[in-house]
Order: sequence, then C-alpha cells, then structure tokens
Amino acid sequence: MTALDAIDRNILRLLRLNARMPNAQIAEEVGLSASACLRRIKLMEQSGVIRGYTTIIDTTNLPSPIAVIIDIVLERQTEDFFDRFEIAVRRYPEIRECYLMTGGYDYQLRVDVENAGDFERIHRDILSALPGVSRIHSSFSIRNVLATPPPGRRAFTSST
Repeated sequence: MTALDAIDRNILRLLRLNARMPNAQIAEEVGLSASACLRRIKLMEQSGVIRGYTTIIDTTNLPSPIAVIIDIVLERQTEDFFDRFEIAVRRYPEIRECYLMTGGYDYQLRVDVENAGDFERIHRDILSALPGVSRIHSSFSIRNVLATPPPGRRAFTSST
C-alpha cells in the first residue's frame, strides 16, 4: 500500500474510536460506498497499516493496574550497550513496552503495576538489574485519556 490519503486517515480515526463500528456506518461517515470502504480497510489490513483490533476494558469495577512510564539513561550510547540492554529487556514480561528514544533519555519503558509495592519489586529486581543503566526516572499515570470516553459522552456500544 502506498501513502494514506485523507479518506484512509479518516477511516483509521473512526476505527480507533470504535473498532466495532459497522462498515456501512464508516462508509457513510467518510463518503464512500460500503464496498469501497471495506476494500480500503482490507488493503490497510493486508499491508500492515492495521495490524489488529483490540478491546479497551472499562476498569471502573475491576482492580485496575497503574501504568508506570520509566525513562532510562544508559552509561554509554554504544551499540554494545544498546544491544545488551535490549536483550535483557526482552526477558521480562513485566515490561510491556520499550522504545528507543531521542532527547534526554535513551529508552522509555512501560510497566503495569497493582500498587507501589508491586512497582518497588519491579524496580529492585528488574529495572535496577538491567545492564548499563545509569539513571531511572519513573512516573505513575493517573488515567489513560484515550481509553476513556470524552467528558459528557458514553462509552461506545455495538449492536452486534
């Protein structure tokens, strides 16, 4: 697939808001026939632009994990230090995401914890033991804005 046009980007925006939105509704909102819209979605799936669909769980009545964003600075920015760090990070399923960054930090990680004690264990047993780490800076999230409906709006529903 080549570059995305405005219609493709609009389709993606609608799917981000509600991946279960019926194709006919998406088509109507972007100004296409249902078959043309479905064809575009299938092309984006086949080319890897759309890699999958996910469910956002309303954790209001569930014990919800706290996302912790962790900025890591390595002692050195050499290929050897990067390789050793990345190999080590892959060993820990607790580390949900890991990004090589530009700017003031070398890597940004995300872990999900139940409470401060859970994070203390991860910090002591995992983060502090990662090779080549010079500095660790952690921030606890308050709320995932994109996983909750906008103020004054209900959660998305589907009739299927």
